[in-house]
Amino acid sequence: MACLARIRDSGDEAAFARLFGHFAPRVKAFLMRSGADATLAEEVAQDVMATLWRKAHLFDPARASVATWIFTIARNRRIDALRRARRPEPEDLPWGPEAAPDQAEALALQQESARLGQALATLPEKQRVLIEKAYFGELSHSEIAEETGLPLGTIKSRIRLALERLRHAMK
Repeated sequence: MACLARIRDSGDEAAFARLFGHFAPRVKAFLMRSGADATLAEEVAQDVMATLWRKAHLFDPARASVATWIFTIARNRRIDALRRARRPEPEDLPWGPEAAPDQAEALALQQESARLGQALATLPEKQRVLIEKAYFGELSHSEIAEETGLPLGTIKSRIRLALERLRHAMK
């Protein structure tokens, strides 16, 4: 705790070196036990310790101990690293003009769009308006709540019911 206070208050490098020497190997071991390979564990541990240096002012001893704070940062960084690793690579974008659409596919898409339009028209107005705002107006549920003055739960319920009706109509 005293080392973290010295880092926060005066950027004390000796205090940081002491915390680094104590926590970096433990953080790396923690990450490896949670399934990270040695390279990822080392990278994440380095990132955690750099965060400790940069964000020492955010530590609140009333909320957690120094160890809990550091290991929480490590856990969150590990989750972030896993999410980045699972993200698919962007596809290569084709160059040049697009191929002409298949006539059968175009006709099927046109017919499905017409069926969707008919299904939307059969929804109760309160549900249809919310679906239009969410999907055609690209508003979040919270933005719709602000715009309409309706409770967020009501908006979510109406949209869920409308989507269920549309799903049945499109079968």
